[in-house]
Amino acid sequence: MAFTNLKLYGRPLSSATRRAAVILIEKKVPFEFVLVPNREHKAPEYLKKHPFGQIPLIEEPDGFRLYESRAIGRYIAEKYASQGTPLLPTELKAKAIFEQAASSELANFDFLASQAVKEVIGKKREGLTPDYDRFNEIYSELSAKLDAYEIILSKQKYIAGDEITLVDLFHIPFGSSLVTIVPDVFEKRPNVSRWWNDISSRPSWQSVKEGVHSTA
Repeated sequence: MAFTNLKLYGRPLSSATRRAAVILIEKKVPFEFVLVPNREHKAPEYLKKHPFGQIPLIEEPDGFRLYESRAIGRYIAEKYASQGTPLLPTELKAKAIFEQAASSELANFDFLASQAVKEVIGKKREGLTPDYDRFNEIYSELSAKLDAYEIILSKQKYIAGDEITLVDLFHIPFGSSLVTIVPDVFEKRPNVSRWWNDISSRPSWQSVKEGVHSTA
């Protein structure tokens, strides 16, 4: 059966699914949320859509599919550039700074934040005991990265400049989970705290932080 809205496949509380959903909402793109139950992302039918068997995945009415939340974000921000919140710069040097910030988010924040969250929240969800020595080791590395964030944010409002971009939104899901483990993780640094309070209070995140749902 033909459908008229973009479909977002994932799970309601998946960090990557919520990352994609926030961007769709910021860009005012209606979507139908399609639940992929636990383990079904490895089922043959789903693997036809996503060869790595992961979430999220978007599917457009014309059949176009795309996976990886950051790739989805870039695609949606560019395709719907004229509506919603502008999330991608257009000037050459601003684009270069954006890509620098995007690479930094992935290597310096997500790499560590995701490990920290999985060590505590992920293990508890699986009925396992977190290794808090390992968590503290990861958290120490992350703290050093946030010190660098404090320097960057002392000179500009957002990570890639004075306008919000995809990069800022990319931080929110794992950042929000970190706050549940270490409530003052961002508050220790005034400029990071100001930035975090700004992005985490956006209506787009507030609408999905407890779980993604259809907006179509």
